[in-house]
Amino acid sequence: MQIRSRWSAIVGYSLVGAATQLVWLNFAGVTTVAASRYGVSESAIGWLAQVFPLLYVVLAIPCGLVLDRWFRGGLLAGAVLTALGAVVRLIGDDFGWLLAGQILASIAQPLVLNAVTGITGRYLQEKDRPTGIAIGTASIFAGMVIAFLLSAVFTTSSSIPAMLTVSAIFCVLAAIVLAIAIRGPVEPHASPDRGALAAAWGDPLIRRLCVLAIFPFGVFVAMSTFAQALLEPAGVSGGTASTILLLQVIAGVVGSATIPILVVRRRAESRLLVVSLTVTAAACVLLALAPGALSGFVSITVIGLLLLPALPIVLELVERRTREAEGTAAGLIWMAGNLGGLIVAVVVGLLVDHPLAAFLVMAVIALIAVPGARALRRPIAELRSQSQP
Repeated sequence: MQIRSRWSAIVGYSLVGAATQLVWLNFAGVTTVAASRYGVSESAIGWLAQVFPLLYVVLAIPCGLVLDRWFRGGLLAGAVLTALGAVVRLIGDDFGWLLAGQILASIAQPLVLNAVTGITGRYLQEKDRPTGIAIGTASIFAGMVIAFLLSAVFTTSSSIPAMLTVSAIFCVLAAIVLAIAIRGPVEPHASPDRGALAAAWGDPLIRRLCVLAIFPFGVFVAMSTFAQALLEPAGVSGGTASTILLLQVIAGVVGSATIPILVVRRRAESRLLVVSLTVTAAACVLLALAPGALSGFVSITVIGLLLLPALPIVLELVERRTREAEGTAAGLIWMAGNLGGLIVAVVVGLLVDHPLAAFLVMAVIALIAVPGARALRRPIAELRSQSQP
């Protein structure tokens, strides 16, 4: 018998998902003052964030396999490690403890983010799963917003310990809420009858989605990393660029929480992916030809609103397709996305002194993915027909 949807589990998961991003980006807005406080270079502070995508690429598949075999234990381990990492950063006033805490939390991140499809499959009825995935994914972006807001409030060297304390309290409370919320019976969920990795990677649709994920992830990460430097020659100040990026993520939270639900109901997944990639390319061209504060606000906000919802749409397709191996499949998507982010960011970084070329490269990368998104229409229609009773 099918259990009732347990939205408390989604709330608990959303808090922990936000916590992972909070720990990841705590220092993004205070790089200079943090470097001064701990007596290290700005690049060393940058590594406090860079360990997350690097370890994600390494751990995405192993963590997905753990979730497919021991979902509840794996997810709780991710929540506890995130909280523990945030607390470890409070030990002493030393860069070594900061890095140790970041490494702990970065190990936890794939256990948490890979679980976004599994939590909905086990605690929500099928009709509610697209909404659950949209909410869970939006919470991940909401964690970025919280990190940016905290770094805007705690701007001085002396206030960094207070910022880390607030973050640690949030992470510990999130882990407690999740532990309470996921107790009790869950929706019956079979383990894969063959290797979860073989089951996931052996599916042609999953492979297509992995390749597709490289491009929007790559553009988003590169834009978030280098927007300030690329817009600076056009007279856009660092404070203005930070506000633009904050609005981008806020728009992404709103879009991720609403657009995928409407798209799934109207069976327009492929169409939305095509539109989001095309509009992203057009926005990058606008930034290349007419860089400035106004074009930055408009273009980058639109990119956040339309591009970030592509993630929950792809993850909803993964959950619908794989079922018993969704943790590993989600891990493949996240791994491909993080790998795309690293590659595109490196390419754009090489062009950071040439904004026109950098923005045009991002436009081309977005356009390259459009045929792949359009080609998903038929397999999505077939998947929908197979899932109907």
